[in-house]
Amino acid sequence: MNCYCCSGVAFTKCCAPLVERKKSAESAEALMRSRFTAYCLGDYQYIFDTYTTAQKKDLSVESLAKSASGTKWFALNARPVAGTDSYVEFSAYYFENKKTGVLHETSQFVFENNAWRYDTGTIHPDTGTIKIGRNDHCPCGSGKKFKQCCMKLTA
Repeated sequence: MNCYCCSGVAFTKCCAPLVERKKSAESAEALMRSRFTAYCLGDYQYIFDTYTTAQKKDLSVESLAKSASGTKWFALNARPVAGTDSYVEFSAYYFENKKTGVLHETSQFVFENNAWRYDTGTIHPDTGTIKIGRNDHCPCGSGKKFKQCCMKLTA
């Protein structure tokens, strides 16, 4: 099975070792991908653990789970921002209330206590509800039409 983060790599060789805490992310992008995967899996403890110490003060595992309630994440496009190793721009696609949406953000990561951690993010104005046509290419990058790919996850 390919990884939830749409890397095209098998889950067992991509994000599983990170989410299962068998190894640490080697880059901000790898951490971003593993956090998306954790949202797909509902592993809010992992998401909480990968915030910076400063950000954790205003969060809890329960608040993260509550904020994600009713959202089903299905595709990720992520890339490091050129010229830096601590910023990642991503578009994360989701289903919520029978609608399709995208979260487009540039995130800042910090290397803290010998590990990459999510610190803050700037949300882009094109974030929100979007329309993906049944015959449009799926945002997961499979090359398939949306109706033959991730649209099936709404059922």
